[in-house]
Amino acid sequence: MRRIIAGLGGLGLAVTLSQFPEYAQQYTQRLGGAVDELRVIAEDFDRAAVEGGLDRATALGRYEGANDDFLAGRGTAMTATFERYAALQATLRRIEGAGAVERFQSLPAYLDSEIGQRTLENYRPAVPVTMEGILYAGGGFILGYLVLSGLWRLVMLPFHRRRYAAHS
Repeated sequence: MRRIIAGLGGLGLAVTLSQFPEYAQQYTQRLGGAVDELRVIAEDFDRAAVEGGLDRATALGRYEGANDDFLAGRGTAMTATFERYAALQATLRRIEGAGAVERFQSLPAYLDSEIGQRTLENYRPAVPVTMEGILYAGGGFILGYLVLSGLWRLVMLPFHRRRYAAHS
């Protein structure tokens, strides 16, 4: 019975962990799309600033220094957009350069972001056919099997002692 329970636990964790590479791939695609869209906005702003004889900082300063609340608000929004662009761009570079273990360790950061939540909401499971997916599945099976096997032994420990005491 212990082996069946442990095997089911291993299988469950194998299926769950095998999905991580697919989630990471879908997250990376969404992140890349967000970075591409923010790049278009940043380049358009910078191009307009240069055409006006300004650099980005000076153009933003003009917005922020305006006596018009709307223009000042647009300057604040553009500053936030540039900051988000820089942060997402850095995250994308970090993910693209990360190995399988580094990406897995970053899972809490993925799930804690707006893009990570939207990815999870629209996630579609996939059968792991990559080496990374197979390794995650294998590692998940071994871990799940060992954990549930150990728990089963721990739970059954009092019953084994009674059996040995009865045979003595």
